[in-house]
Amino acid sequence: MSVRRLHPIQPDSFSFNPENLAWAKQTIAKYPAGKQASAVIPLLWRAQEQNDNWVTKPVIEYIATMLDMAYIRVLEVATFYTMFQLQPVGSVAHIQVCGTTPCMLRGAEYLKKVCQSRIHHEQHHISADGKFSWEEVECLGACVNAPMVQIFKDTYEDLTPATLERLIDDLAAGRKVKVGPQIDRHNAAPQGVQTALTDPSLYQGQRTFTRVEAPPPPPAAPSATGTAPAAAPPAAAPAAAPPPAAEKKEPPPAAVAPAAAPVETAPVLHAAPKDGKADELELIWGVGPKLRELLNKMGVWHFDQVASWTEKEVRWVDARLEDFRGRIERDDWIEQSKKLASGWRPANPIGDKPHK
Repeated sequence: MSVRRLHPIQPDSFSFNPENLAWAKQTIAKYPAGKQASAVIPLLWRAQEQNDNWVTKPVIEYIATMLDMAYIRVLEVATFYTMFQLQPVGSVAHIQVCGTTPCMLRGAEYLKKVCQSRIHHEQHHISADGKFSWEEVECLGACVNAPMVQIFKDTYEDLTPATLERLIDDLAAGRKVKVGPQIDRHNAAPQGVQTALTDPSLYQGQRTFTRVEAPPPPPAAPSATGTAPAAAPPAAAPAAAPPPAAEKKEPPPAAVAPAAAPVETAPVLHAAPKDGKADELELIWGVGPKLRELLNKMGVWHFDQVASWTEKEVRWVDARLEDFRGRIERDDWIEQSKKLASGWRPANPIGDKPHK
């Protein structure tokens, strides 16, 4: 993680507005006398929200005075947590791209390149229109939904370069955006169909359990003197148990029919590229030389072929992608190919991938 310092240009002062000041006093009152410093993180967060989403030197001094803390202690908190921005950020969104291992393995490098192309090549710079900024941060805690980004207090997960670009477009236009997973799954639930705990009898009260009593202990061995230990007094006879109630018989579970195999349909394929010239399929995010070679062998040469695939055709192609199964949906090939088939090409190629 890079060293975090306050921005060289600072405003003259800061103070809570009346609403936030009342909230801050209520928050501080939750802690016992002498422990008011425990409120430093929520107060810094509220101050950042009020102050155009960044923490200034006057903010730190104001919070420190309010909590009777040394300035350096509040500065330590603000510089430690990347949730606190120490420089001006975009007026619409500051995008924090998680770059830790799970997100890196799932395509975070491509998300960074989208930010470099759409916002600024360097981190912590504001876009030309003043609306966006970005940075790479450590783990944001949504590894099962990798790759993901955080924008202020919300996370956007299961991203592809195409869905991140769409998210930036929607935010810039003021459209409502979906927080959380950007694919068809609920929070961190498994992607696709349920594969565990699928037996219906687990949830229908059809399973009963019988309590097994422990066997009685073995008789005690004779003592060293050769005399047997005194016999224990006989246990009292157990009270007669009430007659068992008539057992309620549950109807037998309905037979669960095996799931039908998904239907596959071969898409339109060509023995050779049209007019002898194939499209540059590697312009699709996630497609490299190996995948391009596989697609060409199948008979896929052009963006408009990929753009027209149906769900059944996607399953047919995916089943033949060898070690690359799942890439079509994960990297949103169809949406990318529609854009590329229309003639669009990236204006600012970055690094080894020309797609923005």
